[in-house]
Amino acid sequence: MKWIMPAALLLIIASLGSALYYMMKDKGNSSRMVHSLMLRIGLSIALFLGIWLAYSLGYIQPTGIKIGQ
Repeated sequence: MKWIMPAALLLIIASLGSALYYMMKDKGNSSRMVHSLMLRIGLSIALFLGIWLAYSLGYIQPTGIKIGQ
């Protein structure tokens, strides 16, 4: 899990960067930017569901600061 989450975040950022590149290069004449953004949304949802599933199965545990102490 230590490597899956950062790799997924890097893929999300790369997809966002490719959408920016296609926006600047194609000047709105292509749907490649839309496909890159759809991929980013899909990766974000998959990451969220993966974290939720890993927490539900006990693979990861919350270790943050307790509120109110």
